[in-house]
Amino acid sequence: MAGGSRDPGRSVTSKVLAVLGAFDPAHPQLTLTELARRSGLPLSTAHRLVAELEGWQALSRAPDGRLRVGLRLWELGQLAPRPLHELAHPWLQELFTSTGENVHLAVRDGLEVLYVDKVYGRRAVPIVSRTGGRLPMHPTGVGRALLAYEPDWFVKSYLARRLERPTPHTITEPGRLARELAVVRAQGYALTYEEMTLGTCSAAAPILVEGRPVAAVGIVVSSRRARELPRLIDPLLNAAAGIATDIAKISPPSSGSGP
Repeated sequence: MAGGSRDPGRSVTSKVLAVLGAFDPAHPQLTLTELARRSGLPLSTAHRLVAELEGWQALSRAPDGRLRVGLRLWELGQLAPRPLHELAHPWLQELFTSTGENVHLAVRDGLEVLYVDKVYGRRAVPIVSRTGGRLPMHPTGVGRALLAYEPDWFVKSYLARRLERPTPHTITEPGRLARELAVVRAQGYALTYEEMTLGTCSAAAPILVEGRPVAAVGIVVSSRRARELPRLIDPLLNAAAGIATDIAKISPPSSGSGP
């Protein structure tokens, strides 16, 4: 790409990454002005880079003229290794078939959970999670299942921060949440009741490989059917165990070094 920069403190590459990084699940489409503001670039610089990225099909235009991620980036993304997604999806599909409920797969990304796959049907209850989206750990079933198996230092650090409260039912008291995490470890799965969104409950199980939580699988049902959650635990645990077994088959053994 063309080079001359009026901002010697930033390379052209960093500016391009800033442009692409301006998009996220909450901002899938942006005007040029919005993109410049979110990327921290002068409008003229954003305009020049956008023109080149459009030419390369890394960005495209929506019918209303707003910018969005282009197909070229999607094509490149398909080349990234996706062993977790590929291994887990048949288990998610089987879990959905046997339960008829929304099923999703998530991994920890910093202090949030990142949803990497989802299987759902028209008759299942609508849920806030979506593939590629992020949510806090403590109010979600998958997040709590992962948090319960993180190292003590991480859990203490997480509980020490100010915790989001998406609904009046969200557990945010550090002591109470710590006790909930202990229950998760004791029983092997997490249950949440209207903590992320009103009207939905969830059950989730960690996918443990050599004792480490690599991901979590969850089921979401309507709050009106919360009493049915117990019947979903066995198929949920079976799916989590199956995914863990398949991951272990292709993962090199841990050296035991490091945290």
